[in-house]
Amino acid sequence: MLKFIADKTYGESYRTSKFELDPEISSAQIEYDAPTEIVMKHRGETRPPKNYALLKGTADRCSSSDLQILNYFLDGSRRVFKVDDIAYLRSSRKMIYPIVAGQVVAGCCRRVDKKLHEENFLSEIVLALPCIANPDGHKGFFPKLVSDINAQLAERNPSIRLAKILPYNTNHNPAEKFEARAVALIMEQMHDAEKNLVAELVRRGKLDRKNYLVKDGSLEYRILPSDKKKFNAKNYSFVIGVSKKFNPALIKDSSNKLNPGLVADLPPYCRTPVTIFQRTDNLHGGNKFAVWYLRLHDKQFSDSPFDGVVKVEKILVTDAERENEQIDSDEVDLLSAYLLNERNPVCYGTDSRWANHIYPIFLTESFVKSRFISAETFLHLF
Repeated sequence: MLKFIADKTYGESYRTSKFELDPEISSAQIEYDAPTEIVMKHRGETRPPKNYALLKGTADRCSSSDLQILNYFLDGSRRVFKVDDIAYLRSSRKMIYPIVAGQVVAGCCRRVDKKLHEENFLSEIVLALPCIANPDGHKGFFPKLVSDINAQLAERNPSIRLAKILPYNTNHNPAEKFEARAVALIMEQMHDAEKNLVAELVRRGKLDRKNYLVKDGSLEYRILPSDKKKFNAKNYSFVIGVSKKFNPALIKDSSNKLNPGLVADLPPYCRTPVTIFQRTDNLHGGNKFAVWYLRLHDKQFSDSPFDGVVKVEKILVTDAERENEQIDSDEVDLLSAYLLNERNPVCYGTDSRWANHIYPIFLTESFVKSRFISAETFLHLF
């Protein structure tokens, strides 16, 4: 397969060793808490608490009710492998670039009668090639190459198909490795799969005030100019993002001063006031986000004062929310209370992030990752 790709793109395959790339390649991660790109505004709710809001009573009332509003859970994942090095002549010099292949999966589970069931699932195989692999720059070159590759794959395994070739930029930048550029594109493809699942749920009328979707991780999707017509913020009226990881060094208090202790000292069953922020890099569709932190577990049982705390996000959708830059405090309290009731059981001993997990997300994440093709089978394709 790799020689076939090299021949079709007028390159030279080196048949180098295949291996899985580190999933924590820093350049491939979206810096959700990058301070230089964010405008933060406080008093982002209709009735902000002075320091924090205690939600134990609200959580207890919700647990004794038959009504459950967090009924859909979404997670995406990817596995990325370097499968070859390929050489192309560039300005009379032979330049070598990595070929990176990825498996992208995204799944949604629905809770019915206290049990999770598969609602929808997407799986794709993608290939990241240097943009100069397209010798003439024709738009149809890479789609045609995908078709040719799939014809080759059909002879070996008709059930496996390549979804897309992702061309990464080859401009020289010593601070950014080509592997990181390739992984970043595959990460974007995973986010597209998540967005497609949300759009499908909305199209089918599945989300409303009695049926919220909890998405694992941030809602801060990059919205490139070509995606603006595809991304509909109103699809996220009943969606919250719950992040297990966040940057505590960038947490500010009501006086707009850095204060990580505000979250570190957050008591159990409590949330912080809501902050509104908006990125200024023009890559996030101009969306405004409501953000608050919620402690699921007492810090005395954790390794870090930030273990047991999750970051919750909600996109401001309605005209009133965006104009006033506020979200209804009652909605924040209700969503937080239901999240608190998801903290048990825990996945202690199974996942080191147990204190920051809500159990339905842990199960959804486990379901999604179980659908990966084995590394041996995947690499054998190339």
